[in-house]
Amino acid sequence: MRGTALAAVGMAGVLALAGCAKDSGKSNAASGSGDNSSGSGCVTAPKPPAAPAAATSSSTDGGKVDGSKLKVGLAFDVGGRGDASFNDAAAAGTDRAKAELGVPSVQESTASPTESEAARQQRLEQMASQGLNPIVAVGFAYEAAVKTVATKHPDIKFAIVDDDTITLPNVTPLVFAEEQGSFLAGVAAAYKSKNCHVGFVGGVNTPLIQKFEAGYLQGAKAASNKIKIEDEYLTPAGDNTGFQDPAKGNAKAAAEIAKGADVVYHAAGASGKGVFDAAKSGNALAIGVDSDQYNQKTVAADKDIILTSMVKRVDVAVLEFLRAFAKNDLGSLPKRFDLKVDGVGYSTSGGKVDDIKDVLDGYKAQIISGAITVSDKPAK
Repeated sequence: MRGTALAAVGMAGVLALAGCAKDSGKSNAASGSGDNSSGSGCVTAPKPPAAPAAATSSSTDGGKVDGSKLKVGLAFDVGGRGDASFNDAAAAGTDRAKAELGVPSVQESTASPTESEAARQQRLEQMASQGLNPIVAVGFAYEAAVKTVATKHPDIKFAIVDDDTITLPNVTPLVFAEEQGSFLAGVAAAYKSKNCHVGFVGGVNTPLIQKFEAGYLQGAKAASNKIKIEDEYLTPAGDNTGFQDPAKGNAKAAAEIAKGADVVYHAAGASGKGVFDAAKSGNALAIGVDSDQYNQKTVAADKDIILTSMVKRVDVAVLEFLRAFAKNDLGSLPKRFDLKVDGVGYSTSGGKVDDIKDVLDGYKAQIISGAITVSDKPAK
């Protein structure tokens, strides 16, 4: 898990609607009961123009590829397979590679929350020494380890998710426009908030997670100039336990809900389970991240309060990297997985955003066209 000002082209004029409900300290209307109506009186911006009838985005072209000779290594970030978020998305990519490309097997290994740089390097070195090729490192925390090990093994191809600082010829960056997908999450939150008061919970305060925060804040403010936003992180940069502490996520989200936030978006990895639990207990809604969390078994007990998820298609990026590797055509990969190539987006599972899908797709089309530029730096 892990810039530029808003160009408000075509956003002139303000729709006069009833005022926000007063913040009472409790959510009095946003629940998981399936009510799909928009937040009363919060939205102040005019509805965006309808998206073009033609598809507003395009994904990479698959085609028949033989991956039966690939020996893939997958080095997970903190949380590993089963985190219902970032790592599960990467795992879904290799699972799809097995089914679609015929990749025979994938060797997986997971980072611990407090492990040293030497441990990350040892994990990658062990994979390289076993002849695995290619090797996918999930998360920016692997940057130094990938650089070191890839330098020692120039004949092995590496991919690293969420880092594009390594310039070695055998390292492929897989990076995303998290701020673009998060903008749509912010719009959805504003449209669905009854209190005109929403929240954000970030796992670790890093530049990567700030991209989620930045897009969410910008999207919510684009939809409403009256929106109130709670904005918190679980741990500072360097303390990766923020991605694997559901209890802390619960406490932080509960505090935001107590202040009046009735829709809370998390970018906190496995800690998001605690955010979902807090939303359910506090009669609020929550927005998931990375994977379509409505369909994740590990958070199934809270699926009724999941409004949508900002889907970061790590699965697509990993699958397309393996496909391109098998074709010996890594140069065909997108430089960044954004809305235009379906690298990020939003989920519709559960039906709670069905009534505003035209709004979300309208904003999506404006971002793709360049009419709206989403910043990757939070504007408080």
